[in-house]
Amino acid sequence: MTSSLPKTIVLLGGGAREHAMAWKLTRDGATVHVLPGNGGIPNSHPDISATDFPAVQAFCEQHGVKLIVVGPEAPLAAGVTDYFAGSDIRVFGPSRAGAVLESSKVWSKDFMRRHGVATALSWQYRSDKLADARAKATELNGQVVVKYDGLAAGKGVYVCSSIEEAQAALDDLQLQHTGWFSFLLEEKLSGPEISIIGVTDGNRVRLLAPSQDHKQLLAGDQGPNTGGMGAYCPVPFCDDNVLAAIRTSIVDPTLRGLQNEQFDFKGFLYFGIMLTDQGPKLLEYNVRLGDPEAEVLLPALESSLLELIEATLDGKLQQTVVRQRRGCYVGVVLASGGYPAAQFPTGFPITGLDQLHPSILAFHGATKQQNGELVTTGGRVMVLVGHGEELEDAVAHVYREAGKVTFQDVYIRTDIGQRPEPTLAANW
Repeated sequence: MTSSLPKTIVLLGGGAREHAMAWKLTRDGATVHVLPGNGGIPNSHPDISATDFPAVQAFCEQHGVKLIVVGPEAPLAAGVTDYFAGSDIRVFGPSRAGAVLESSKVWSKDFMRRHGVATALSWQYRSDKLADARAKATELNGQVVVKYDGLAAGKGVYVCSSIEEAQAALDDLQLQHTGWFSFLLEEKLSGPEISIIGVTDGNRVRLLAPSQDHKQLLAGDQGPNTGGMGAYCPVPFCDDNVLAAIRTSIVDPTLRGLQNEQFDFKGFLYFGIMLTDQGPKLLEYNVRLGDPEAEVLLPALESSLLELIEATLDGKLQQTVVRQRRGCYVGVVLASGGYPAAQFPTGFPITGLDQLHPSILAFHGATKQQNGELVTTGGRVMVLVGHGEELEDAVAHVYREAGKVTFQDVYIRTDIGQRPEPTLAANW
């Protein structure tokens, strides 16, 4: 397929995911303007917010842009697709109604139940019913997951293993969110987690390689949840049998739900899945590429992302085939010391990028140019991605190179891509 889309694109967002998307789309032949971008992404425009839709529209008109690709969830939840509906500027991303699959955990769980998607048992509460939630958490002996209803940048989930942890999670939820809010208690499932991400037009989906994120801050899956400390793909134990079970119990009923509820959904759809002894269970939807999953999935994607986007918008997704490159890809996050706390020092110079092996990809997440040098501006500063024929080769390569990049108090989780391979139940 040869793309007929205009080759000049606006990409909304400013993290490492957007850097990876811009890198891939550029390789596919597009000129990509990133709004706002960051200090390491070419063609960044830091003066334009991804949620300032009039400013985005003015930029598109000024530069003759007819396609907007959305990276993060915030513009989607704010209705960027709806804003441009009826104009000659197309948006790759679901409508505000479709984005509720991510922006409301409560609504999303109800959607799963309505359409028979395999998922955990859950109980919905409001902030004025915290006492009831505390009683339920105690009844479940603290084996619960507490989920804030709205968007929380990947940090609104508390996985608890005791009554004390569950009560502390509810305390923190109350502390973090003033006024009225809603939340879920879910039964705590066990098993390995994987990320299945695809491109969908609401009728069909084309899946990228299975990937695995590492959410906890510390090695051995210890410490607080973060936005993600690293990822790899493909996942060796996610074979055809596992994928078939996921299709049957999660992906297919989701697509039926999108059709039944008549969402305008053209974009990425992310399935966060746990492989339990009872089969795959859906933990959450996201309506965009995962971060840091995107940073390994897009280098692994041999097919043109631009052509997949065109096919989705034109209703021709059925005619596409997703091709993957050989080997394994591992991404390691370089984080600021103190992350994921609410506050930590930034503004530190970054050195060593010019020493990296040419095969290493460096996707910037929180950097800017200041007085002629590159400095840190946030928690997940960048993601370094390495490739190898085998997973252990890619792991060794990226960690060897990651040691060359330094800034004050840099932190790297040391075991990305090194979890023991699980034994999956044979009775799915």
